Amino acid sequence: MSMQYEDSKNWRELLGLIIKEPRFKQRIIDELGIQPITLTRWVEGHAEPRQQNFRQLITILPEFREYFYELLGEEFTDAAISAASDASKVIPSDFFARVLSERSNTQKTVRFWSLCNLIFQQAIGQLDPDHLGMAITVVQCMKSSCSPYIRSLRETAAYGTLPWQSNMEQKGMFLGAESLAGYCVNICRGVENNDVRDRSNPLPAHQVPHELSAAAHPILLSGKVAGCILVSSTQANYFLSQYRLNLIHNYANLISLLFDPKEFYSADEIRLQVMPPHHEQIRYFTDFRSRAMEIMRTQHIANDEAEQLVWEALEEDLLAFERQKGLVATE
Repeated sequence: MSMQYEDSKNWRELLGLIIKEPRFKQRIIDELGIQPITLTRWVEGHAEPRQQNFRQLITILPEFREYFYELLGEEFTDAAISAASDASKVIPSDFFARVLSERSNTQKTVRFWSLCNLIFQQAIGQLDPDHLGMAITVVQCMKSSCSPYIRSLRETAAYGTLPWQSNMEQKGMFLGAESLAGYCVNICRGVENNDVRDRSNPLPAHQVPHELSAAAHPILLSGKVAGCILVSSTQANYFLSQYRLNLIHNYANLISLLFDPKEFYSADEIRLQVMPPHHEQIRYFTDFRSRAMEIMRTQHIANDEAEQLVWEALEEDLLAFERQKGLVATE
């Protein structure tokens, strides 16, 4: 969102800036059923919107909701509280109970995927109630028999709303020190980048299509880390709100219940390397399934073991590819 909105001194000035854009002005007029002159009178201070109209105004302009909250102060307090309550700022206690129950009663072979799906849907419902566009990804430390260290992270499960796909776990791309997820795992605390397009931002960014802001929080157990959850939004500055960061923190704690203690690693076991961008990784995944099937057939091992071997080989290939790029760049 442009800095001009952030510099607004009050809600009238903010509304005046918003309605300079015809698409926003027409949206307000159509949704509220008011005349253009009414909007002008609100902006100039010659009229006061009814609380019902103000609640609707905040609802139909979700892109600017946080700006309105910051500028309202004591004015229209009831309206602000009512609008804010549309998106709950805490995880319901009965949802915690449901996750624990499902964890106890779901078979181990499908527990991770089943509970991830359950948690993702609840999380997106709270973090993106206006369906602006969000993706949540579990990014897991990649353990390999080829190295004693964790050299990369792998996307193991994901869920999104338009423009992203609802079920994205099959992509399984690798992330490393070049990414926000990698930075989060390295420092073991939550981080956010509210404009991934800003090249002056010192935080690393591994931008994917449609992503304008992102936040990550580590998945922890007793000081060790299993990876992180990565939340991407189509909106810039979406993670300025502390309540959203708190929710992400709490959902990361829930996700931690899905991992075995052996899947958590201490800081001295993590040596993240740089991994190629997503668009350069895609070609390596085209024959994933056939490679796994061939390993199962020739080595007579289970599917999950065969897939692990393929993941390890892919990590080696990608690390080699990135090293080769570095050599070429220095020649």
